[in-house]
Amino acid sequence: MSLAEHNTRVRHDLDCLNYPGSDWTTPQTSPEGHVYDVIIVGGGQSGLGAAFGLKRERISNILILDECPEGFEGPWETYARMVTLRTPKTITSIDQGLPSLTFRAFWEAQHGPDGWAKVDKIPRGDWMAYLRWFRQVLDLPVVNDVRLMRIEPLGGLFRLHTTGATYLARKVILATGIQGGGEWHTPDMIKALPRHLYAHTSEAIDVEALKGKHVGILGGGASAFDNAHHILDAGVGEAHVFVRRKALPRINPIRHMEAAGLIPRFGALSDADKYAAISHFFKFNQPPTNDTFARAAAHEGFHLHTGAPWQAVRERDGKAVVTTPQGEHVFDFLIISTGLVTDPALRPELAELEAGIARWGDVYAAPEDVKNGLLDAHPYLGAGFAFKGRDAAADAKLHGLFAFNYSALINFGLSASALSGLKYALPKLCGAVADQLFLDDRESRLNAYFSYDEPEFTGEWSPK
Repeated sequence: MSLAEHNTRVRHDLDCLNYPGSDWTTPQTSPEGHVYDVIIVGGGQSGLGAAFGLKRERISNILILDECPEGFEGPWETYARMVTLRTPKTITSIDQGLPSLTFRAFWEAQHGPDGWAKVDKIPRGDWMAYLRWFRQVLDLPVVNDVRLMRIEPLGGLFRLHTTGATYLARKVILATGIQGGGEWHTPDMIKALPRHLYAHTSEAIDVEALKGKHVGILGGGASAFDNAHHILDAGVGEAHVFVRRKALPRINPIRHMEAAGLIPRFGALSDADKYAAISHFFKFNQPPTNDTFARAAAHEGFHLHTGAPWQAVRERDGKAVVTTPQGEHVFDFLIISTGLVTDPALRPELAELEAGIARWGDVYAAPEDVKNGLLDAHPYLGAGFAFKGRDAAADAKLHGLFAFNYSALINFGLSASALSGLKYALPKLCGAVADQLFLDDRESRLNAYFSYDEPEFTGEWSPK
C-alpha cells in the first residue's frame, strides 16, 4: 500500500463516521469581522488533535494559529534533539480511536507491517512527518507565522492580537505545549554571563561554531543527555554534563502511570491526591532513556559529573568558568537544561487576565511534607481544562478560555502536552468546549426546541 492509497482509506473511514457532519453552533456576528467558535493557539500535536476533536463534535468554525513556519510547528524540528521519541511506539494519541489515523497505520502504509515490527521507538523526524500528514489529510485550518501577543476579553468574546492580524473568537484553547504555561528557566547566575556564552536547550544552538570546543551542560534530565549526544555527534570536543544529585535518577514514574490507569483517571482524584502525586513526580524528574545515555556515553569526549551543582558562574578571558564542589571548570559555551517554570503571570498574552486566574496556592493548602511553590503557582483549572477565576468577576472574564498545555499538569496529570495522555485528554477538552458553546446559547436552543413543529410523518390513513 502507498501513502496515497492509505489517504483514500482514511477518507473512507471518516465518511463512514459521517465526519465532519453538519455544524450545530449558532453563527455570531461582529462589525469587526468574522467570529470563530473556537481559535486554537498552537499548531503542534495538541492543537491538531484538538481541531480534529472539535470537528468530530461538529464544530468546524475553527482556526489554528501558530507562530512557526508551516511544517515546523512544535519542538520536533526546532529544539528537540533526541533521536527518537521517549514514549513507547504502541501509545496512540491524536488519532482519537480511528485506526487509520494512527502513527502505526501511517508507517505501515509506507514500510509495511514488517517495517513496523523493526521499529523500536519512533524516530523524531518521522513523528514530525506524521504530524504534517495528519494536518494535510484532515484539511485542518492553520495560519502559520503569527504569534499571539495579547488576549483581550470583550464580554462573551475574545479579541486575539497577533503579529499578523486580530481575530475574534467565542472560545480560545491555548494548546501551547510544554512551555506554554510559563517559561523555560535559566538561573539568574547564568543570565549574568554575556549572552553569546550560553543557550537554553529550548533555543537554537550554532553547533558548527562549537566544533572542537568544550561545552558544559547543566541538568540531569533527559534533554541534557539529548543535547550531549547531539553536539558530540556534530563534532564538539568535550561535553560535560553536571547533575546536582549524587546519582542519576533511575526510576521513570511515567512508565508506571501508563500501566496503572493513573493517566486516564487522574482527573477523578481528590485535590489532595493530585497534589501529592505531582509533588512526588517532581522529586524524580525524568531520567534519560537508556539509548540516549548510551549514545552520549559512547563518545570519548563525554563526561558526567554527579553531586556537582553549579555554585557560581562567571566570565573570564572570553570563557565561562563554572564552580562546583569539585572545583572550577572552564568552558567555551554552556547549555542550560533546567526545565521550566509554570505561572500564568509569565505569559505576556495573559497580561489582562492573569491577575484573576485562580492558582493551586489559592485553592489548596498543601501539607508541609509535599508543599512545593512551583506547584502552587500552577493555575487551578475547572472541568475540561477551563481557567477558573479568583472571584466571580474574574471567572466571567475567563469564561471560554482553556489551558490545554503543561500548566494542566496538577489538575489532569500527563494530559495536554504528553503523548501518553493526549488520547484521554482530547475528548475531555473538546467535550467541555462543546458544552460551553451549547450552554452559552441555552435559552435560544431550548426555545427553538419547544417551538419546533416541522412535520416528519406525511402518511394518511382512512378507516375502511
